[in-house]
Amino acid sequence: MKTERHWWNGNRTVRGRRDVYIRTDGESWEVEARAGGDAGRSKIYPCPGRQSAEILARAWMDGQSRWQVMTP
Repeated sequence: MKTERHWWNGNRTVRGRRDVYIRTDGESWEVEARAGGDAGRSKIYPCPGRQSAEILARAWMDGQSRWQVMTP
């Protein structure tokens, strides 16, 4: 799957870092919520389409403005 969008919360500590990804293969979509950087814990949620993936990603970010868009 290709990463379409990636956000992180701006916290550089391993314990505090959070990332949210939206990925697609062109047909299916998923959102990954990751805590703790590359070696941290993550959960992946399948979504029926782009719009539902965007809604879920925003929910994981709690609507807080500190999240920063990362270039995939």
